[in-house]
Amino acid sequence: MLSIKNLCKSFSGPRPKTVLRDISFELAAGDYVVVMGESGIGKSTLLNLIAGLERPDSGQVLLDGEDLCALGDDALTLVRRKHMGFVFQAFHLLPHMTVMRNVMLPLALSGVEPDEMARLAGEMLEAVGIAALAAAYPRELSGGEMQRVAIARALVHRPRLVLADEPTGNLDTDSARQVLRVLCEQVKRNAGSGILVTHSAAAAATADRVYMLTADGLQLRTER
Repeated sequence: MLSIKNLCKSFSGPRPKTVLRDISFELAAGDYVVVMGESGIGKSTLLNLIAGLERPDSGQVLLDGEDLCALGDDALTLVRRKHMGFVFQAFHLLPHMTVMRNVMLPLALSGVEPDEMARLAGEMLEAVGIAALAAAYPRELSGGEMQRVAIARALVHRPRLVLADEPTGNLDTDSARQVLRVLCEQVKRNAGSGILVTHSAAAAATADRVYMLTADGLQLRTER
């Protein structure tokens, strides 16, 4: 489903830095993997390259056989809108919208009819365990509840690929455990694939595979 081939990325400036060197790996439908590594090693950059938010110096990002690196900005926006879901450390909920309307937003951007939007968003809120909060506003929620809303929003359009960047970084231990369980369950249930970048050993324990990103490249970790 997702194939990364020889991906390289450097940043210029007063202190030029090569962040990623010849990164290659495969992700099949249903795979849920974690990428770990030191701060500043390039984990978020890797996600940005996969999503087309940044351009690599060389290499390919193939989604269902289509090279995303060869697409223009408008085409990449459509791919992200239709086929990708994003979960971040910061929740990025719109404060003036209810939980329901926040979750409906990806569907609205894709032109889904209002009744269908409400049905799909309601089903997803039920799936992540916060259907009772549909009419609440973000300011009324706990951190764990807000991250569940963010997960529901990321998954409501049934994306092929979910990209999560330190999604439990702002949560207490119990909330983090609940959010990780929900995220993994929902990615699997929706027959998508997920990549989670994190420092968290607890997060790594939920994955099918764990990769370590170092200055030398990306290696599969065999010890769990």
